[in-house]
Order: sequence, then structure tokens, then C-alpha cells
Amino acid sequence: MKISEGVGFLKIDGGYGEGGGQILRTALSLSSILEKPVEIENIRKGRRSPGLKPQHLTCINACQTITEASVSGNEIDSPLLRFEPDRIRGGEYFFDVAEKKGSAGAVSLVLQSMLLPLFHAEKGSKVILSGGTHVSWSPPVHYIQQVFLPTIKRMGYHAMLNLEKWGWYPAGGGRVNASVTPIKRILPIELIERGRLIGIKCISAVSNLPLSIAERQRNEGLRLLKERGINAEIEIINAPSVGRGTFFFIQSEFENAVAGFSSLGAIGKKAEKVAGEACQDFFRYLDSNAAIDEHLSDQIIPYLVLAKGSSTFTTSKISHHLFTNIWTVKQFLSVEIEVKGEIGEKGKVTIASG
Repeated sequence: MKISEGVGFLKIDGGYGEGGGQILRTALSLSSILEKPVEIENIRKGRRSPGLKPQHLTCINACQTITEASVSGNEIDSPLLRFEPDRIRGGEYFFDVAEKKGSAGAVSLVLQSMLLPLFHAEKGSKVILSGGTHVSWSPPVHYIQQVFLPTIKRMGYHAMLNLEKWGWYPAGGGRVNASVTPIKRILPIELIERGRLIGIKCISAVSNLPLSIAERQRNEGLRLLKERGINAEIEIINAPSVGRGTFFFIQSEFENAVAGFSSLGAIGKKAEKVAGEACQDFFRYLDSNAAIDEHLSDQIIPYLVLAKGSSTFTTSKISHHLFTNIWTVKQFLSVEIEVKGEIGEKGKVTIASG
């Protein structure tokens, strides 16, 4: 069913802040949970090619399916969306980012839209997603598996994610499956001190390229980490995929926190640079002494605002994404969020809700 008018809808400016797809994803999640109709205009206004793209359509269609929502404007390049959800329904689902148009759009971003609502369904869910698993400008699946999900588990959220096939730009074709358990109680968290370093796990992966590239990435990673006095094991993976790509990932586990850093290969980009980028991001995080990395800080905001009580965390870098997600959740909920620190610097975030 299509919606012709946005009367009674919460109106969201999708061009706020950096004007990216994050506003859309967070708005869809909270609209679904709160059963609050939303109208989003100026979608991705801050991007070179504004409006909805295949991965954004998949986010919308996923949330529409799990809530049996009435939707208007879910078309390629549309700058306006009206979304009116019903209750959230757990179950078994399959979504393909390339369903409407060939795309390596990120499955992790689709998962961001529907994961939080599925935690609030009456029964558990199993979801299969097809698309890009390791693509630019989005969290790789390994980050979701090894950093994001372990962190929200501390709040009471339980989900598992399995990578079956890797998807690179531009071919896509990756495949992941997720299982989601409904939340019983949402706990606030305090992540101020990360504690001592427990261990480092790294992977160096290639698909349909010489394994020597992964070995060069591994060797450079080992060299750089050793210079900082860090011993690590780096697993080499010949990743199954329909496309070609390279990837280097560092997962760091501390007493009280976990963080992740990665880099993707590209045509003309040396293997050593791929490993070097991930290592340098990790070292900047180490030197900040903060508990969580900059990407995790904005991703957990929608989860924390639904908890009862106060949450506090330190982040290695305050980003525009963090402020944008804070602005978005405040359109839906009356919640106090304090950010201490400047853009681009270490900071502390306190959330008082419930």
C-alpha cells in the first residue's frame, strides 16, 4: 500500500549534518520500534549523487517487510520517503542489495537498519543478506562480527553473524546469514577505561588474486606491529567470492573493550599500504587511551538511547557521524546526550535516558 500524504508523520531532514544515508537507517530503525510514522526529505542531500541508491532501497524494503509498513517514495534516486510501520515481526528473511539494480551495496548497512528492530520482535529471526561484504564507506562484516556485536552483547543484545561468501566492489555477490534473539532487558554500559591489552587477531585476505598479495600484507602488518612492541598472529585467507579484492583487518581485545581497524585494496594500491593504513588507524586508537573506536561510537547510539539508565563511554575520535546520529535519535526520543570534546579529537559521551 502506498502513502500519498505525510499528515501526522514525524518529519526528518535527511540533509542534516553530512547528509548521508545514516539518518535514513537510524530513522527507519527507530520508526519501526516506536511504531512512529516518519517522513524523510532531502535524502542523502550531502552526497555527490543524492537520493536513494540500491542499498538504501534494500534497507527500506527490509524494514517494510519486517513491520508490514506502508511506504511511499521507495524508488531509485527518490529524495523523499514516507514510512508507516506496523508491529515488528520476527521470522526468516532474505534480502538482496542487487535485487532492483546491480550493486555491491553494503550488507552491513542493511543489517544496521533492520537489526535493532528485530531485537524488539516477539520471536527470533534468521536473515540472509546478499551484496557487498567488504566495500568502501561501510563497516566490513568482520567488524560487525568481532567488534559491534560483542559490544552490544554487553547491553543484552544477542545476535550471530556468519560470512558464507565475500562480496567486493563492483561485483558484490557476497552472502551472510544472521540469527537474532529478541531482547529481554536493555542494560546501560560504562566504557571509560579499556584496560590492558589482552590480544590482537588479524587477517590478511585476497579473492581471485595471487596469495602473495596477502602474504605481503601480513608481513607488513607484522613488521609495523612489532615496531610498537606488539606480537600478533595474522591469518591468511583465500576468500571465496565472485569478484576480486584484498583486505586487512585488526581486532584488538582489551579487558573492558574491543576495537577494529581495516583497509581495502584497490587497483594500483600496494599491499604494504593496505596493511599500513589499518595499522596506523589502530595506533592512533592506542595512543588516544579511549575505550572505543570512532566508528563504534556513532553505531551504538541508537542502542544506548533505548536503555534504562545512564551510559558513558570514551571514544578515540569524535566524528560528524556521531553528532548526526545523536541529532537523529533526538528527533524521536527525549534523551539527554552530552558530548565532551571537539570534532577530530578524543571525547566522552554521556547518555541519560529512561
